[in-house]
Amino acid sequence: MSNQKLSEFDVQEAIKDVANLMGVAARTAPKSAGKDFVVVKAIYGEDVIKLAKEMVSYGEQMGKKNFDRDGDNVKNSLAVLLIGIKDAVSLGLNCGACGYDRCADRISHQGSEFDGPQCAFRLLDMGIAIGSAVKTAGIMNVDNRIMYRAGVVAKKMGLIDADFVMGIPLSVTGKSIYFDR
Repeated sequence: MSNQKLSEFDVQEAIKDVANLMGVAARTAPKSAGKDFVVVKAIYGEDVIKLAKEMVSYGEQMGKKNFDRDGDNVKNSLAVLLIGIKDAVSLGLNCGACGYDRCADRISHQGSEFDGPQCAFRLLDMGIAIGSAVKTAGIMNVDNRIMYRAGVVAKKMGLIDADFVMGIPLSVTGKSIYFDR
């Protein structure tokens, strides 16, 4: 058996396979009342670089910390999987978790970074989808990290049509680039 490293081409192909499997895991994750409002998109290459640059720029413009740090991580990633929710209808339980006592009273609006308020159960659906996706990456030994900041900027750039979104950058190196930052 050879002790060769994977070529860059092999790593790029492998990361696409893993991102696709992560997308499948997110898509098939359980959803409240069986209604699916989760959206998933993978980006590669120039889109990853553009996202990274925009993250740094957004952090500087808005005076927000750590967009530069996370943008640097994204820049050094092979792909970013974006998972969000779009037009998520309330579950109808009138639980008040979104801030309104009755689901019918919930008034959607565009926020500074995300649109809301969102039904807590739909956010849980998104969280379960994200957990399923990162579990899949972990099984495949692909380093990843769930990033709010990548989601904010991906939404602003129109990389994904979602009301609320998180980004999951993916990396294949000898040591995870997402820790000890």
